[in-house]
Amino acid sequence: MSLEHAPSPTDTATSAVRIPIEEGAHLNADLGVPVGASSAVLFAHGSGSSRHSPRNRAVAAVLQRAGVATLLLDLLTEREEEHDDVTAEYRFDIPLLARRTTAVIDRMAELPGTRGLPVGLFGASTGAAAALIAAAERPDRVNAVVCRGGRVDLAEDALGRVRAPVLLIVGGRDPQVLALNRDAADRIAAPHRLEVVPGATHLFAEQHALETVALAARLWFTRPGPEPSTTG
Repeated sequence: MSLEHAPSPTDTATSAVRIPIEEGAHLNADLGVPVGASSAVLFAHGSGSSRHSPRNRAVAAVLQRAGVATLLLDLLTEREEEHDDVTAEYRFDIPLLARRTTAVIDRMAELPGTRGLPVGLFGASTGAAAALIAAAERPDRVNAVVCRGGRVDLAEDALGRVRAPVLLIVGGRDPQVLALNRDAADRIAAPHRLEVVPGATHLFAEQHALETVALAARLWFTRPGPEPSTTG
């Protein structure tokens, strides 16, 4: 069975949750909490994606097996998603996505299953920029960040304010995003690492590429401390 189709661990309690945000609206999310969870990771998806992203769900399953709770989040409301499918208006609204990510970090302190747990962020594509900005806004809540194929350049001045250790994972055959990540790595003040997956393109669809991402994320979120800053 491929990693992308691997089931969630049987000792993980899963539930659909609705997270209130501004003006009476809410965001949909899928929460998975393994028995004895020691930390939680919030997933911020990329442009045009959602909490149903098979790549993020595959990574989440690997984290759950390591005892990490996961929250796969829709960054847009249902009405906004319908509008965005036609206009693509919201998917590159990084300030909006970052505000939503930050708000959900705050809500995780109240959610059953994540209350009291340290929080990590996993951001893909434009969601990586939202994750980095949210980490800069909540330095006391976020203890690690992983970005997969991230448009980290869109985080701009937040890069220098992030305090949590940051892992940047980029495909070796994704040259534009790789160049953006190398430049961003030079501006991240926190401990960080740039990991290049040889032969992988932007979506990590190649054999074993996504598995490499998942295992690297698992190590980063569960390690006692980050490695010294390096670039790939």
